[in-house]
Amino acid sequence: MDVKNKGFNTKLIHAGAYHDQFGSATVPIYQTSTFAFESAQHGADCFAGASDGYIYTRISNPTIKALENNLAALENGFGAIATGSGMGAITSVYMALLSQGSHIIGSNAVYGPSRGVLENHFSRFGVESTFVNTSDLSTIEPAIKKNTKVLYIETPANPTLDITDIKAAADIGHKHGLIVVVDNTFSSPFLQRPLDLGADVVVHSLTKFINGHADIVGGAIITKTEELFKKIRPLMVTMGCNMDPHQAYLVIRGVKTLALRMERSVENSQIIAEYLERHPKVEWIKYPGLKSHPQHELAKKQMDGFGAMICFGVKGGLNGGRILMDNVRLIGLAVSLGGVESLIEHPASMTHASLPESEKIKANITDNLVRLSIGIEDVADIQADLEQALAKI
Repeated sequence: MDVKNKGFNTKLIHAGAYHDQFGSATVPIYQTSTFAFESAQHGADCFAGASDGYIYTRISNPTIKALENNLAALENGFGAIATGSGMGAITSVYMALLSQGSHIIGSNAVYGPSRGVLENHFSRFGVESTFVNTSDLSTIEPAIKKNTKVLYIETPANPTLDITDIKAAADIGHKHGLIVVVDNTFSSPFLQRPLDLGADVVVHSLTKFINGHADIVGGAIITKTEELFKKIRPLMVTMGCNMDPHQAYLVIRGVKTLALRMERSVENSQIIAEYLERHPKVEWIKYPGLKSHPQHELAKKQMDGFGAMICFGVKGGLNGGRILMDNVRLIGLAVSLGGVESLIEHPASMTHASLPESEKIKANITDNLVRLSIGIEDVADIQADLEQALAKI
């Protein structure tokens, strides 16, 4: 069934559906490393690309392919590439689109390893990187050089929740011949579809909202065009960043409830954000659903909801943040995000600890910044847990 013109919830359930000869209602797990050919000629045709048959799971697999077809449909892209982790997706994009002497511009408030791998590893092979506040569009064009190839945006940004105007940033990038890549992990395609706004490539950590159950690690790349798909996929295959079939099966199961989970988490997040904004122990708060967020109107324009991530600063600085995190009982103290359970963490000492202090300051990753991922628990229980923990500061 062609689901291209169906609603989002219908796509979640039916896009990429794979039906075997037994009529299985769910996508089977093809837990195999290799596939037998019908004949020597069939094998030759598969290797030559003249047949759609499967060869080896690192190259392709029916379970993984079903997930890829689903994700491509959700993001309105040409095709998707599933990887073993979010960083597998990000580094595959970097490897495919950058080469010795290339330059990339990225959002300065971005997932720590997305930046760290460029500054600490790709730099050893002659790749240059510059990080600017892409939520301020005026910072992008001055950073472009003759050798700039990619504009990499994360919006909403991790962990500051700064929001970049994807359409305007893409227009700037395309004006200079750049490939525009957007990390859409914090929103998921339920809330934001960057390819529709002008981006060329979307990346996800499937570990987060798309899977939603904190039981797998995975990533995905979705391209707008066949040309980019054919450029990135062979690189991923060669580097061995592929997903495992059982991983794919769990993500397929998780993605079916994406809309239901996100609706509840977004609803909870608005209530908690408004509560924190009024709390005397909270110095500042950023949540796109609050009118106080500097890009609130932009969020209303390019997103279909304000997300389930909140960042805020507590009184008492670093020590105040530690007291808060050491005293929550319902909310889990852990990195990662986007699951059915609420999680809290301290970016300056955890997910972004590797950033130099000067770069943390530039990206507004302050010592008192607390990142909160809101789950689908009863909102009164989440609020009560924060209330008792904040009271101890």
